[in-house]
Amino acid sequence: MKRVGPVLEAFAEQMLGGLRRRDQREKGELYLRGLLLDGKRKSMRPMADRLGIDHQRLQQFITSSTWSHSEVRRRLTGWAVGFVDPVALVVDDSSFPKDGPASPGVARMYSCALGRVGNCQIGVSVHAATDWASAALNWRLFLPASWDDRALDDPDQIAAAWARRARAAIPDDQRHHEKWRLALDMLDELHGWGMPVRPVVADASYGDVAAFRQGLTDRGVPYLLAVTSTATAYPADAVPVPVPYPAGGRPPLPARPDPPRDLRALVTTAGRSAGRYVTWRADAPVATANPAGAMCSRFVVQRIRPASRNTTYAPGRNPPECWLLAEWAPGAAEPSDYWLSTLPADVPLRGLVRLTRIRRQIEHDYRELRDGLGLDHFEGRSWTGWHRHVTLVSIAQAVSTRLRRGPEAPVSAWPSLA
Repeated sequence: MKRVGPVLEAFAEQMLGGLRRRDQREKGELYLRGLLLDGKRKSMRPMADRLGIDHQRLQQFITSSTWSHSEVRRRLTGWAVGFVDPVALVVDDSSFPKDGPASPGVARMYSCALGRVGNCQIGVSVHAATDWASAALNWRLFLPASWDDRALDDPDQIAAAWARRARAAIPDDQRHHEKWRLALDMLDELHGWGMPVRPVVADASYGDVAAFRQGLTDRGVPYLLAVTSTATAYPADAVPVPVPYPAGGRPPLPARPDPPRDLRALVTTAGRSAGRYVTWRADAPVATANPAGAMCSRFVVQRIRPASRNTTYAPGRNPPECWLLAEWAPGAAEPSDYWLSTLPADVPLRGLVRLTRIRRQIEHDYRELRDGLGLDHFEGRSWTGWHRHVTLVSIAQAVSTRLRRGPEAPVSAWPSLA
């Protein structure tokens, strides 16, 4: 810490410089030091013990001091645009297991950390990502319907939800919304903070939501989203044809002669021979099974038109075209993974494959956020405290990235999207 102290101080000043009072900036830097120091727990008391201070200083800064975590995230976004220079924005969510019922948003939900349904919070996040680093820029705490008195009908449940919200000091405008809606709100906020348009990448829990895909399209944001094989679509050349009708009355709208097919059927009909091998990494560790140190797989790509009631149709009732990408590994009986993408029709296949691998950087960095920087160690019970904690953890991650890479980020060796 003594060696990297000047870098931390300068970064803290850059991120926290908008805080009005000097004591707030000092406490913010202390909190960052606590997150970066060695130690298994990064809750307030253990951090204060390692820093040699009264934990009340940290607690007051997180829970009751008057400062805006949104302003800090805006500054962090500006840094990420210049330093990380992201090729994509990755939408993800993470669970935070909890023992009791008092933490804001806690409920029995599926927890990826536990691998089962359990008592937890869920945070939705947006990360600026490239092949060598990522930066967590924006967060929302998901509120289940049980935490929204306006979403309930039973008087007893309404009263219980109202009491929980009051204890956690949840603002009245924060209500139950689907995770994909929270993601769209955060993307809008990032755009307002100066983030250029970048492709959005997410797993199938978001990609299978046609309304989320349509929300991105309405915003002019391209995407590459994982989807399940049971999603349906038409081939790109399937066009509506006139429907015969008896004289009189309003003529029916044109319709397609064949129903949509699931993505698995579209790809398997094309066959594995339609696929191409793509190398997405040429410098992987050399091993007996991989003597060349290259990572590659076969990918099938075709143009399709997704079938969904939530998709805005072009004139003539024909859904807009997009890419269907499927990974069909050597020796596999059928494809293993599927993606939909609205990147331009002339994007190279290697560019699409590049984005399918960008989430691996997020998964790697999530381990650092959790294990090294205490993302899920917050023990407070306030809405504001949780959002401030994850914001400062994001700054600590950015400090770590800055220290690892120095002032100049390396040039990417990944295939271009252009």
